[in-house]
Amino acid sequence: MVELKIGILDIHGSVVEHAKCLEKLGVEVSYVKLPKDLKGISGLIIPGGESTTMSKLLKKFELDTAIKDFAAKGFPVWGSCAGAILLGGSLALINAEIERNAYGRQLDSFEAIVGFNEKRIPAVFIRAPKIVELGPEVKELANYNGEIVAAQKENILLSTFHPELTEDFSFHQYFLDYCSSSGPFAIKKGQFKILRGE
Repeated sequence: MVELKIGILDIHGSVVEHAKCLEKLGVEVSYVKLPKDLKGISGLIIPGGESTTMSKLLKKFELDTAIKDFAAKGFPVWGSCAGAILLGGSLALINAEIERNAYGRQLDSFEAIVGFNEKRIPAVFIRAPKIVELGPEVKELANYNGEIVAAQKENILLSTFHPELTEDFSFHQYFLDYCSSSGPFAIKKGQFKILRGE
């Protein structure tokens, strides 16, 4: 694998859990607390947590604008659970309507098997949001009981579940493929071009 440094937004949420997954995949982790920390990373993970708190902290530390600029340059950004809410909401990086706490309270959290990338992988839903509607340019990535639980538009990915709380690293690996210089995306004159493997 091409050497990568992946940033994790480190202001709130399941930061440590994502870091452990990346480290097991042999990836260097960078903790993003301020806009300057976005320099030198190949992609950014916005972890689960409390979306209202995270939104306020993004504005406080001027990370909201910095993350938008980072994504506009073509760098991959993945939001998990609360991170997904932010991507479809205050950050407005993907055309997705997402309902908060759609499955109920903390006590209503559950584990399930979801269909992802022609596989079945374990997923943990904790006070999970629900994808209500996607724009026509956004593609489904994962499905649970007929409901879309992960989606993607170019370099922006979101998941309503927590892959970092399982021992299956399929979703993290998928994200890393998009962060790699040899992965499926390449930037040319500011546009995305899909590179098909042979």
